[in-house]
Amino acid sequence: MEQIKQTAAASRSLLEYSDGQISQVLVDAADALLSRQSEVLAANGKDLARMAPEDPKYDRLKLTEKRIKAMAGDMKQVASLPSPVGKILYETVRPNGMRLKKIAVPFGVIGIIYEARPNVTFDVFSLCLKSGNACLLKGGSDAYDSNRILVEMIREVLLKQGMNPDVCTLLPPGREATSALLQAEGSVDLVIPRGSSALISYVREHARVPVIETGAGVCHTYFDRDGDTEKGRDIVYNAKTRRVSVCNALDCLIVHRERLADLPAICGKLADRDVLIYADEPACAALSGHYPEALLQPATPESFGIEFLDYKMSIRTVTSLDEALEHIARYGSKHSESIVSESAEAIRIFERQVDAACVYANVSTAFSDGAQFGFGAEIGISTQKMHARGPMALPELTTYKYVIEGDGQTRDS
Repeated sequence: MEQIKQTAAASRSLLEYSDGQISQVLVDAADALLSRQSEVLAANGKDLARMAPEDPKYDRLKLTEKRIKAMAGDMKQVASLPSPVGKILYETVRPNGMRLKKIAVPFGVIGIIYEARPNVTFDVFSLCLKSGNACLLKGGSDAYDSNRILVEMIREVLLKQGMNPDVCTLLPPGREATSALLQAEGSVDLVIPRGSSALISYVREHARVPVIETGAGVCHTYFDRDGDTEKGRDIVYNAKTRRVSVCNALDCLIVHRERLADLPAICGKLADRDVLIYADEPACAALSGHYPEALLQPATPESFGIEFLDYKMSIRTVTSLDEALEHIARYGSKHSESIVSESAEAIRIFERQVDAACVYANVSTAFSDGAQFGFGAEIGISTQKMHARGPMALPELTTYKYVIEGDGQTRDS
């Protein structure tokens, strides 16, 4: 695909620009977003009109003045951060006088495949440009009008600043462009999928370029025998209902059997948002008569290990911390897991033994987000262990090379 080749060629030009010039592009793009928000909202309205409001992805797709302001703010925050490019990660002088340095450098061209999340367009562009990378954006067809106007604005700003606009390219919707991106050996250095487990599996199975997996989150909160009921109520409510369509939303509450009597208090607020609960037998008995009957259903084996992305969650009762850890190990996606407990020992064990990118103690999993971690934004949350894990921000969008300098040294045979 010609667009991919053009972006690969344009990526080399980014090495000639200073961090100050790149930061100015980001500030200008953020200002353009704010000044043209009526155009963005109109384009977004076209996308929304094609989607049923009850679709869980509708909230992801929807842009508002508040969300646009947040997008611009995140971009300006990224602009203010120090660039990771050129950072010396390690240096030494060898006995023969060779000076060796390990230096952070951009990947080059990063392809992002994402679904109905137009805010991702600005996040990806800001992080890629700040880290010296060109980006190929493959958004879902659901958000095409929104993505088109956003990328159009970005490319206009790049052109005004004298940069090649091909360092940010929106690929057309459809499987053909996805296939071309995944097969673009020699032109694309890295592909990062953001979206459902089905999308991530497709990319993993069909890519011939390196992939970092992000996104799919089956998130648990364990309410320990020593948990504080008020904290548990607020954490569960926030983690489940803040935004149900995002990957850090709560999917399963695990409760210690000795605290079943507190379950109505912990779950009571969820009824205000019509959260459907699939509860195992002990939890179902504890909630019966205290939670709306129409919103309470018996759990089945299929109720666990599900990323609901909706106003739904499951409840599992356990008899010990070890049993909770076993459940998380079996059903979790290594994304975000939380414990609610006043026991320092239980927290220590949970933090040490849970295998996830983000492990919380008495905190909502909703904080699994690059901006909330102080990174300005994120390109995704990696659930794997190679190269990057957790919210991927500027440092994770660089690799490194060794630079060796000397004065005529040769190696003995």
